Amino acid sequence: MTYIIAEPCIGVKDLSCVEVCPVDCIYPADGEGDTMLYIDPDECIDCAACEPVCPVTAIFEESEVPGYWAKYYDININYFKDK
Repeated sequence: MTYIIAEPCIGVKDLSCVEVCPVDCIYPADGEGDTMLYIDPDECIDCAACEPVCPVTAIFEESEVPGYWAKYYDININYFKDK
């Protein structure tokens, strides 16, 4: 399992989650022009450290993503396909 960042992150990009991630799997943290952050599913160790610090409640375990934000699973996964 991995964690997914959903719609509430769009336009916010608060870096609290990046700061607590022990494996640095949340991108882009350096202003690459994206409107939100993404969690690399291959690097995520499922520690859940990021979830409680998100100020907009945008981070979910992949099986817990609300149905109305389900498309963000694919958005997160696809972000890393060409990386």
